[in-house]
Amino acid sequence: MQEELKKILDIQELDMQMIQLMRLKRQRQNELGSINAAQESLKEQLGLKEHEVLELKKNIRLAEGELNEVNEKFKKLEAQQHSIKKVDEFNALNQEMSQTERERTSKEQRLSEAYDKLAAEEDVLKALQQALESTLDGNVSIEKEIHDSIKAINVEGRSLKTQRDDMVQDADPETFHIYERLLRNKKDRVVVAIENRCCSGCHIMLTAQDENLVRKGERLVFCEHCSRIHYWPESEALDTTAVATKPRRRRSTSKT
Repeated sequence: MQEELKKILDIQELDMQMIQLMRLKRQRQNELGSINAAQESLKEQLGLKEHEVLELKKNIRLAEGELNEVNEKFKKLEAQQHSIKKVDEFNALNQEMSQTERERTSKEQRLSEAYDKLAAEEDVLKALQQALESTLDGNVSIEKEIHDSIKAINVEGRSLKTQRDDMVQDADPETFHIYERLLRNKKDRVVVAIENRCCSGCHIMLTAQDENLVRKGERLVFCEHCSRIHYWPESEALDTTAVATKPRRRRSTSKT
């Protein structure tokens, strides 16, 4: 049983490396997603601002047309002054001209405010265009680095999987099936050593009986708290693995 666990421990080391690679890959993909999201946000803001500027220009053209109409109306009223001879008609004309003048002043004021707003919005539009261009230029090298990193991770992951597939061929099928089921559930080490009578997975104190069962290595022993498989790190069957945490003790001999 200890020899079977040694094979599972070797597989577990590869699995831990692959899990780390997958986490790193997700992290790099998230970074890429954040970059793309920022670019899309800027593009969206730019599109909205372009639409606002176009609407402002359209409204300004309409306001300019209305102002021209008022100016033409005022000129016609001025021309009529020379042909009017009656006082009441003259007074009525003056009143209409005053009203038209007020209307012209109001439209000129609104048009002036529209010009000011257009100038401000065009400044914002220009700033957004520059920000987007700068972001796109700056992100080219970053995106390339991330893509290259993901490619390297994929290459390393395939290499590790090939090694793992070879090791699985030599593993005990039943023990490996139990190991894989635990691994899928925890996404972490599931074959762990007993250290100072504690499970090194959940750090819960174990009984002396549990420790003795693991020392014997006659069958798989599971942690009652976290369900991980226990092994004894000082066992001769395991002391050569990369995950053994304690050196094998040597008994001192005395001469008689």
